[in-house]
Amino acid sequence: MSLLADRDATIAAQDRQIAGMAEQLAAATELIEQLAGRVAELERQAGRDSSNSSRPPSSDDPYTKAPARSSRTSSGRPRGKQPGAPGQTRMMVDDPDETFTIDPPSCAGCGASLAGAPVFATARHQVFDTPPAPPRPHVTEYRVVARTCPCCAATTPGQPPVPLTGRLAWGPRLLARAAWLVCAHHLPVRRAAAVLATLLGAAVSVGWVASVRARAARLLETTFLPHVRGLIAAAPVAHADETTARAAGGLRYVHVACTEYLTVMHTGDRTAAAIDAGGVWPAFTGVLMRDGYAGYTHLTGALHAWCGAHTLRDLRAVHDGDPDQTWADAMATTLLDAHHAARATRQAGQTALDPATIARIRNHYLGALARGEADNTGRRSPLTKDARTLIGRMRRHEDMILRFVTDLAVPFTNNLAEEAARPVKVQQNTSGGAWRTLTGLADFAVVQSYLSTATKWGLNTLDVLVDLFTTGPWLPPATQPG
Repeated sequence: MSLLADRDATIAAQDRQIAGMAEQLAAATELIEQLAGRVAELERQAGRDSSNSSRPPSSDDPYTKAPARSSRTSSGRPRGKQPGAPGQTRMMVDDPDETFTIDPPSCAGCGASLAGAPVFATARHQVFDTPPAPPRPHVTEYRVVARTCPCCAATTPGQPPVPLTGRLAWGPRLLARAAWLVCAHHLPVRRAAAVLATLLGAAVSVGWVASVRARAARLLETTFLPHVRGLIAAAPVAHADETTARAAGGLRYVHVACTEYLTVMHTGDRTAAAIDAGGVWPAFTGVLMRDGYAGYTHLTGALHAWCGAHTLRDLRAVHDGDPDQTWADAMATTLLDAHHAARATRQAGQTALDPATIARIRNHYLGALARGEADNTGRRSPLTKDARTLIGRMRRHEDMILRFVTDLAVPFTNNLAEEAARPVKVQQNTSGGAWRTLTGLADFAVVQSYLSTATKWGLNTLDVLVDLFTTGPWLPPATQPG
């Protein structure tokens, strides 16, 4: 009996040892799975860049070349000038500023004098160069004569053709060039003052250059801004976006409202009240193209459209994190195919996609979502959580995301607004990373609205700035040409 008892005790001890080892193995396996999931999540976060997240391109690692991920397709045409396209050649002028005749004094063969020898040929060559810098700017003196009437003894001064604010003043062309350098070419005020002094002989102060931007903004606030706000509010489709800017030691926002031919910008925070303060969206009843920021949801008077580029980046982030998320790739393909179909239909002069094409796009859209829901059911990881969140958002906002399919007047992306906001970042980077004052940022937004709109209408930005300081701002005649 004792032997059997000892054997049973040994077997029981071995069973307990095996059970303990099994528990340890299960715990180790669970820990390994947790750590593997954590590593995968960290790798996914480290792999985020401007192509698969909302990060700006400036945040991408300059030492790492990102793989080619553009959704654009090649046109098949060679680079450079296309066959049959008209060329552009600089032509000689008939009235050069200087003419030099290069006449040989002696024969290159025998050394005899060529004075009075017959001319065999004359070849013309013209060199285009900048004129020499003037020692000072062009100065116009107005001598305002006042005369006394012999009848009533009243004194009447002459009326100059331009406003004269003092004994000495800078003219509208110099004011325009200062604003052009600072706002259109994003030079810091000190460098802009150096350019004016070197090229134009105008020894202006840094403070004066800084004041020109504010002076231009004041001229635009009374007529240009209300006019353009009204035009955008009446447009059938408009774009909205916002970008950050550092000013006065804090983080601010610059809001953009624009169309293909109009731009207006203003500063503020990111609240609904700040969005409405731009004076466009409360009266807007067309289609509002925007990103997924919830701050625009209070604008119920407009139909909303969601930027396709943002959606593609969200889908790419899910698929890059886990290639088994095939629904994300299928959804991206569906959206791109729909975009190409809409663009081809517009180019063919048609105003709408045929119902069968729209039905097929919606079927593929819903099929991809259903596949995504099935693939992520019962799975627990940060990536699957993000995938389920994206699936839910795309199901709730199907009409917004596919607005470009049902209304061909709506573009696929919000690139117009993003391009309009880009000068804010350029100016910030060239000016040391921040504006010193919030007023300076607000003035830049006003002047940039004017320059962006003029550029969209094909006008020279320097010319419209000269108009601004001479007769008043140029105003776009309509929402779009024609």
